[in-house]
Amino acid sequence: METRDFNLTQWRGATIGSVNEQSSQDEKFQNQTLRPILKLQNDLFISVFINHISKHKNDFYSLPVDKKLQFIENAIQKDIKFRNSLKGMVIGLFTIDEYALYIQNSSSLNKRMMNMLIERLKSQVQLFEVVLNN
Repeated sequence: METRDFNLTQWRGATIGSVNEQSSQDEKFQNQTLRPILKLQNDLFISVFINHISKHKNDFYSLPVDKKLQFIENAIQKDIKFRNSLKGMVIGLFTIDEYALYIQNSSSLNKRMMNMLIERLKSQVQLFEVVLNN
């Protein structure tokens, strides 16, 4: 397991955001674990979301931007299977120690994880347009 954990942390890269003595345990986990994983998995999340669009609401491309942003948020918040799939893509890159921390406060960390993913996808909504035009 040591090799796997070492390789994961090396592969993901450094902490994103500040972590100091005043940081809460959830904030530390967010910046040391969740943000690097979300950044690493970004291309996969884009592909998965494009697939989700094609399976569930192909008229996404005709929606105005504000409705597209709402669609992204609703897809992740309300589609339990989709949300669990996205969570799995993140959790699968936890080290054993990170998983132990995660299960202590999974509800709060899941909320942080999904909110960050929603914001990440919303900020890249223009990438979904490129797919339509290609």
